[in-house]
Amino acid sequence: NTGEPVDIDTTFEAASVSKTVFAHAVMKLCEKKKLSLDTPLSQYYPDLFAHGDPRLQKITSRQVLSHRTGLPNWRSPEEPMTFYFDPGARFSYSGEGYYLLQTVITHLTGKAYSEPCGKYEDGLEVCATDIAEYMKSNVLVPFGMESSSYLWTEQLGKNHAAAHDVDEKVIQKNHQNAADMARYAAAGGLLTTAKDYSKFLIGLFAGKDNDPFRLSANSLSEMFRPHVKLPPDQPIDECTSWSLGWGIQERPDGNLIVHSGGQSGFRSLTMASLEKKSGFVALTNGDNGGMLVYRLKEALKDLW
Repeated sequence: NTGEPVDIDTTFEAASVSKTVFAHAVMKLCEKKKLSLDTPLSQYYPDLFAHGDPRLQKITSRQVLSHRTGLPNWRSPEEPMTFYFDPGARFSYSGEGYYLLQTVITHLTGKAYSEPCGKYEDGLEVCATDIAEYMKSNVLVPFGMESSSYLWTEQLGKNHAAAHDVDEKVIQKNHQNAADMARYAAAGGLLTTAKDYSKFLIGLFAGKDNDPFRLSANSLSEMFRPHVKLPPDQPIDECTSWSLGWGIQERPDGNLIVHSGGQSGFRSLTMASLEKKSGFVALTNGDNGGMLVYRLKEALKDLW
């Protein structure tokens, strides 16, 4: 335990709470007619889906954001890029789907580089792209998230939370680079502060029509509409359904949007009531952080 205090400007790994920010970028591309929620991703980038199971060619952006691709969370030697079910059939949480969608978006809007490269799950080789710059210019900067990034910087490192394991010992982690973000940016690569993420969350409370970066009221409504019921054997954060990028707790007095995150040394949770325009984000730098964020959830239940 380093014993160093954190504040609202301390950066944390947001882990899977990153998915909400990426979903926003996807919805904006759809609003601009550069992408369609229901067009197979293979039509945008045929070579990416040319090999393997033919069902890969049927996956859509809507299925990725609502976790209905049928793919595993992450491939592994035991579970390569296999399908649990046909795309669209039901819910099964998948970071692998987010990786595919991110790669398509880079193909449409950005650049891929020959280095640096890295080897990831099941020997997958991924080389750097400009996805970090794309997310910065299209979401982070417009929302005023000045202390957030997808790439490590020395400035960010001046107030960055150290990761801790369950015994409160510091976990030494490599700084994430452009190759890592070509693999994980969409699914879990955001480095952010409580203050910055709150700015993003507040920006979801009301649509802005004809804005180059904020979503319209219609896009927000579609993003937060429940798309698929969660199966009883896959409870996630007390959600009953999933929308596009968010879990949904369906309630008679108004739904809550929810997303949690967890990766080595970090746990996070965000919840909000769109109707009451209130919510919170909790970022922790410990593998025990889940206990804290869920206590916070109970303490703040009067928000909604």
